[in-house]
Amino acid sequence: QVQLVESGGGLVQAGGSLRLSCAASGRLFSTYNIGWFRQAPGKEREFVAAVSMTGSITYYANSVKGRFTISRDNANSTVYLQMNSLKLEDTALYYCAAGRQLRGQYNVWGQGTQVTVSL
Repeated sequence: QVQLVESGGGLVQAGGSLRLSCAASGRLFSTYNIGWFRQAPGKEREFVAAVSMTGSITYYANSVKGRFTISRDNANSTVYLQMNSLKLEDTALYYCAAGRQLRGQYNVWGQGTQVTVSL
């Protein structure tokens, strides 16, 4: 089983960019699909983006499509979330998670990294 650690969050102005990283430990990283999720204060956690084991398949929430890009580097056991044109409503705690099915349940979670978008 992998363990996940997110990084790259911070404070950014609306319209700016951030790149989140999800670093994995363990030898089975390439056998997991990886997803990014987020949770804003007072709201339920929501799906953001996911990438398949090989990186060949990606999919996104409609709210971030065209602005966010997910990618992975299996040689370095890392998944990235490039976030451009950030909006105030992107403010949330961002988590990465690992699962055996791309559109199924994700059962290994990181601790999260905070993204705050300001005016």
